[in-house]
Amino acid sequence: MRQDAGPAHPAALRPDGLHDLRGTPVPATLRYGPADLVVVSGLPGAGKSTLMARCAQATLIDSQHVRQRYQDRMPPWLPYSVFRPLVRSTHYMRLRAELQAAGPLVIHDCGTVPLVRSWVRRTARRQGRHVHLLFLDADARAARGGQRARGRTVSAREFARHRAVAQRSLDQLLDTAAPPPGWASAVLLDRVGARDLREIAFRPPPGKTLPVPRESRNTGRVRLVRDG
Repeated sequence: MRQDAGPAHPAALRPDGLHDLRGTPVPATLRYGPADLVVVSGLPGAGKSTLMARCAQATLIDSQHVRQRYQDRMPPWLPYSVFRPLVRSTHYMRLRAELQAAGPLVIHDCGTVPLVRSWVRRTARRQGRHVHLLFLDADARAARGGQRARGRTVSAREFARHRAVAQRSLDQLLDTAAPPPGWASAVLLDRVGARDLREIAFRPPPGKTLPVPRESRNTGRVRLVRDG
């Protein structure tokens, strides 16, 4: 069920369902469970990496970090398309390892590879964890400006593909007034709201015991158990 923002918000919001916070004051903190996963999505240049680095109190999985590390080692004349497969394989290997570690994660994902989101959701579900969406809604001009500011732009064709995917995701959220199937929540932010957000925290609800990751002796898979 969609939960529209009122004229003011509490200092912290624990997302559940759809929260459309565009054009309204946002809480200082988005608070999730101690083993939850948050997928941050939106157009290239919308500000996803900046928001994650500034606010997330958890391990960050961002392909842009991997790309930058490789780019720093490559000759400046070498186009990104040449080593893109290496960046992606390294990114997905790290994502897999962190998923198995079962700690809280904040994941950068534009949504252009649906299989990745399905894999993340299925893995989290097997582990008894919740997956949440944080969608940054930026118009094309602002996103292009963000790309230029960071010194990395995508081609017009690639950007058009990203725009189509982002618009389709946004339309589905608003049409259904609910998170995607299998997701615990979705929060919509505009760029102003993203700048006002101060923290993406991962804490248990008041009175709840913190889940402790343990290895299953039978399967080797990580599962969550509660003490007591």
